[in-house]
Amino acid sequence: MTYKTGTADDPIRLLAVRDTPLSLDEVYAAVGDDAAGGTALFVGTVRDHDGGRTVTRLDYSAHPGVGDVLRRVAERTAAAFPVRALAVVHRTGPLAVGDIAVIAAVSCPHRAEAFAACARLVEDLKHEVPIWKHQVFADGTEEWVGAC
Repeated sequence: MTYKTGTADDPIRLLAVRDTPLSLDEVYAAVGDDAAGGTALFVGTVRDHDGGRTVTRLDYSAHPGVGDVLRRVAERTAAAFPVRALAVVHRTGPLAVGDIAVIAAVSCPHRAEAFAACARLVEDLKHEVPIWKHQVFADGTEEWVGAC
């Protein structure tokens, strides 16, 4: 579900949590801005291991209020940095090793600002947004990550 798509007057251009594959092109296009000299893009993918164990697959689940929390995180990032445009999309549902789980992008007047803003956005997303990961390992064990 897309929670927000902004306008040229609003630096928060795209916020979404979806159960369909994510598009780098969509996110990159959302943060295009003629006044931006730097755009930082982060792509998080499903890796084949965690904690020394082989991951075979995972599922992401989101709280029904995920959009409000995602918006607050994006607004805080946009207020802390000279953000021209910001976008973040996250997958839910089953994902395989190598699938894209999250894409975040930030455009700012300069590259250092874009890198810093994107890093903060991703860290705050990981720690605050109620999206939980259910990992299944090759040995048949499984675990929830980020669940309360």
